[in-house]
Amino acid sequence: MEKQNRTRDIKLVPIGNSKGVRIPKLLLQKYGFNQSLLLEETERGLLLRKKDDNTLSWEDTYKAMADEKENWDDFDTTLLDGLDDEEFEI
Repeated sequence: MEKQNRTRDIKLVPIGNSKGVRIPKLLLQKYGFNQSLLLEETERGLLLRKKDDNTLSWEDTYKAMADEKENWDDFDTTLLDGLDDEEFEI
């Protein structure tokens, strides 16, 4: 699939004491932009991208793992499975 770069001429519009840009509805739909976006400064300029709301924080990940109620009783046995037959030099 060939990457297409399209250039659009857009104008800054006043929004209170700031300035903003209007993004055409088709582009909003195409990229799934809704309420908030991430604005990233890059060497080449500004990049707008969709905010990934599906990313869990470490705290959320820990809570999700704890909610699974997974049984770890045999973890030590599995961890050392087959290693007790080997001799290790330290």
